[in-house]
This record gives sequence, C-alpha cells and structure tokens, in this order.
Amino acid sequence: MKPNLLFVFFILQSIRLSAFQPPEVPTLEDAVPFAQTITLEELKTIMFAFSSDRFEGRYTGEHGQKKAAQFLKEHHKKNGVLAPLKNEHYFQAIPSSFLPENTKASENVVAFIEGSVKPEEILVISAHYDHLGRNGATIFNGADDNSSGTAAILEIAEAFQQAKKNGYGPKRSVLFLHLTAEEQGLYGSKWYVENPLFPLKNHVTNLNVDMIGRVDDAHLENPNYLYLIGADKLSTELHELSEQTNKTTLNLSLDYRYNRKKDPNRFYYRSDHYNFAKNNIPIIFYFNGVHEDYHRDTDTSEKINYELLKKRVQLIFYTAWNIANRENRLKLDN
Repeated sequence: MKPNLLFVFFILQSIRLSAFQPPEVPTLEDAVPFAQTITLEELKTIMFAFSSDRFEGRYTGEHGQKKAAQFLKEHHKKNGVLAPLKNEHYFQAIPSSFLPENTKASENVVAFIEGSVKPEEILVISAHYDHLGRNGATIFNGADDNSSGTAAILEIAEAFQQAKKNGYGPKRSVLFLHLTAEEQGLYGSKWYVENPLFPLKNHVTNLNVDMIGRVDDAHLENPNYLYLIGADKLSTELHELSEQTNKTTLNLSLDYRYNRKKDPNRFYYRSDHYNFAKNNIPIIFYFNGVHEDYHRDTDTSEKINYELLKKRVQLIFYTAWNIANRENRLKLDN
C-alpha cells in the first residue's frame, strides 16, 4: 500500500512546528543573534544617507525635513515594521499653530511592534530627526546631532522585527518614535505626550537617543563610554536593570557626571525624554557629550566613530529587550 505523501508531509510539518517552542520569557542570550544584525556597515549606510545634503539640514517644517520623514517611513516599511493603529502613513501631524512662530507644520514619524503578552504596555524608543537646516549655501547636516540617534532607532527596530519573525517577539509593545522640532524646544515630544497614540499611563519607559556617534574631550583616552542621564530619577529598578544589562553585554564605561542634580549643563532638561519624565514615565537619555562640531556645519558623517556607535546601539537594544520582556512592569519610586 503506497503512503499518502500529502498526509506524511503534514505530519512532519506538525512535528517540526511543535518542536519549536519560543521561550515564555526571552532571555538576554536569546537576544544575541538579533543584536548582531546591528552592524557597522548598515549604520554607516544610514548615517551617510541621512546626514547628506539631500535633506538640506532637516529644518522643522521645511522641504528637507519632509523628505527625511519620508525616508524614515520607507525604511520601516522595507523592514516590515508597521505603523501603529493602522496609521498607514506613519506620520503624527503637528499643526503650525502648536510650533514656534513662523515654523511650518511638521510631523513625528512613528513605527510599532505589538507585544505578544502585554500589548497594552508601551516601551518608547525615541530620537529627534530634525536639525538646524541651512544658512544660504551652508548646510547643517547634523550627523551626530541627531542622525546617530535616528540610525540607532532604525537598526533597533529592524532587530526587534527580525526577532519577531523568528518567534522571539517582545512581550510588551515597542513604539519607535522619530521626533521633530526638538531643536526649536522639544516640541515634537511635547505634542506626543499631549496627544499620545496610546494612553499615557500605559507608557512604561522612554529610552531617548540623542548624539551617540562621537567621543568628547573627556574620553579621548578611554572612548569606550556612554553618558547616561536620568535612569535613576524616577525608577531605581530601571537604573539597576540598565547597569546589569551593560555588565552582562557590552560592558561600556557608563558615565553619570551629567546626571547630577546641580549639573550646570542641565542636559536632563534639554532633550525629548524630559517631556516623558514630566509625566512620570521613567527615562534613560543616551548621550556622547558635546564636541567642537556641535551645532556647526562641520558635524559630518565621516567624523562618526562607527565601531563605537555600533556598540552603543547594541547596548540600547539589549536594554530595550530586557524592559520589553521582563515579567513585571518597571516600578516607579515612591
């Protein structure tokens, strides 16, 4: 009697599928192959494209910023990272009336991976994508500020999406938030927290990435560092998770000098995470410090330390992985 080949095929497929059972709680070890998809080559390709003259300095509301928003949308679509709430255009519009005088309407760019167990809880990974525009023939391309953070989000989103395809999707939802109008005064994040896509109380943490591609003068002898600001301001658990994640993965030198309450630079108040912190959402601000090209037309992509950028982005991915997949939501301090 000849076997039914179709029947045998379905039996073998059933055995194969039942043999693969993704873990109930993905571990940091499970994250390693996806962290390795964050590569120097891909970061460099994104950086050279996004900080090119093509986007005319990405000034809020202007033609270059609009083209940059479209670039981000197309990149997420290509990698299969969807827009939230069936918002197919990936844009959160901001009217000119909300922005400083004489600033044209603009938009945040949003992409989303829904959580498999606690989809209502949202981890936000943010970076502003606007910059200073141009002054006549001089274009401020803003490679470190903040093409570096923008490239980080694109690579982290791709890594999470690949994990999801392989059966290791995040337990909590992850919102990838590209913010406009930061340079004008944090208006993109202010608009988002006043008009959130999901209830603000469901936002568990904000990881904000702003300038992570360079080395400042204080670390020329030890460039394997990253400034962290705000991790312990609202949640000791977040700070401890961040520290432990770093120790077991990249083991960068985490510098907290700008986290002091009386830091004269007041960096804690100067990037988009602050609008989340004001709403009692725990945050970490990742930062490389200022350098001689800060807010100058000489902040260009060939000056980025790409090997170091890769390490920093991988650390942020691992931290996001642990937050998204931990059993309990991070606790706020009293």
